Amino acid sequence: MKSKLTLVLYALALLSASIRIEAEAVHYKPPRTLDGKPDLQGTWTNASITTLQRDSRYKTLVIPREQVAAATAAHPQVVRQNTDDEADEGTKSQDGSDLAKGRGYNAFWIDPGREFGLVKGEYRTSWIVDPDNGKIPFTERGRQHVAEVEERRDNFDGPEVRPLADRCLMTAGRIGPPMINGLYNNNYQIVQTADYIVIQVEMVRHARVIPLRRQHLPQKITQLFGDSIGWWEGDTLVVETTQFHPLHRDSFINISPQGKVTERFTRVSSKQILYEFAVDDPYFYKQTWHGELSFNASKEQLYEYACHEGNYAMTGILAGAREQEKRAATKH
Repeated sequence: MKSKLTLVLYALALLSASIRIEAEAVHYKPPRTLDGKPDLQGTWTNASITTLQRDSRYKTLVIPREQVAAATAAHPQVVRQNTDDEADEGTKSQDGSDLAKGRGYNAFWIDPGREFGLVKGEYRTSWIVDPDNGKIPFTERGRQHVAEVEERRDNFDGPEVRPLADRCLMTAGRIGPPMINGLYNNNYQIVQTADYIVIQVEMVRHARVIPLRRQHLPQKITQLFGDSIGWWEGDTLVVETTQFHPLHRDSFINISPQGKVTERFTRVSSKQILYEFAVDDPYFYKQTWHGELSFNASKEQLYEYACHEGNYAMTGILAGAREQEKRAATKH
């Protein structure tokens, strides 16, 4: 009885929240900076149990409101956060035995959010809205590249061949573009002037500096996260990124040097920025694919992510590989 009552109360709370956001969006007028542009400044988070691609457990983009509470309670990440440290004896050990389960830490250390993403008043099962199936539309060449990247993860010859996350250069898709949520550190701080937008990303402590101009850098100049430029279309900030470094092809969202990502930031309420993105790259994808998510206002502060300063993992990874090679050699 208690669990059913909790679900009912939770469902009512979610319904009330979505109705309030819809009502505010209809009449909302964003605050303005001194130069008259919508003020996007502040701390925001895209933490959510909604993921970029739609999991096979969901058949539609939008979760009916009467099903949101039950779907939330049954979501694996919510179950893990609710029960991991109390019910799973395997995660209480401090001897490393839980590493065999595919994780290096228990639920205490993760912060993926506990709710589905609320976008345009709807609870979504994926950020991808086009194609309709919520999946990345890889070309055959794109799928082959992803498979090759996975194979290279077993290469331990040196630091240069390790994934960008191991090297503290990029972790998943938080930096982007597009900027996608992950298991933790889903916080951003936006600062803007008449000439620049700066997005401080908590993950890997990266700052996206976006000049407000219509001209890209010379084509010969490639940067790891591409060359981003921005402009205002009415109350929407449009950011176009091109000229990605070849290393970006091995990242969370594969983009070739010929690819382009277009992002749109629209403040739709006092508590939300609607973030839309389009990925256009014929090398990897059959079509331009689109997504939508919300950045939600946060009262939290960004913490320093001292990845390089504390990166003992690289030493351990390579030292472990040398030890394995030594043991293999002694068996012959």
